[in-house]
Amino acid sequence: MILPIHAYGDSVLRKEADEISAEYPNLKELIDNMFETMYASHGVGLAAPQVGLPIRLFVVDASPFEEDDPNLKGFKRVFINAYIVDEEGDEWEFEEGCLSIPGIREKVSRNEKITIEYMDENFELKEETFDGLAARVIQHEHDHTDGILFVDLINPFRRRLLTKKLSDISKGKVDADYRMKFPKKR
Repeated sequence: MILPIHAYGDSVLRKEADEISAEYPNLKELIDNMFETMYASHGVGLAAPQVGLPIRLFVVDASPFEEDDPNLKGFKRVFINAYIVDEEGDEWEFEEGCLSIPGIREKVSRNEKITIEYMDENFELKEETFDGLAARVIQHEHDHTDGILFVDLINPFRRRLLTKKLSDISKGKVDADYRMKFPKKR
């Protein structure tokens, strides 16, 4: 089932997400729905807060980047209760976008290599090191579980220039080719 993507301005995107247990209700179905939603929205990652759930869960499929990095062929993962335990290497800029912030892409600097501890979809504990585009996609989605959006990481001057666009997104004045849920008007 394709879920609506929560738009910029929704408070769920700013909460630090809660850990979950293997008994989380309908977890397998939720993971399947998140992948289906991500693919239908043409994304390479999707975090649970983006579908309205303040839990530490995100999915990634970086295989669309395999042309740039052959190691990403078939790179599809589920991350539950994930925490980045180490970041290393030089920071590098790359243009990022976000399904919750359609129509905006900006350069973000991130470390080139991360080590992350997480549970997979079978609740098996993993610790892995990723670099390049895989590390970037994982860092972006991990940020969502900490209530951080990529626009928080861009140059402050660029962020000020985006104020009206971000405000419009939060008011539902945006074109997206996928279903979105906008913050309730006060």
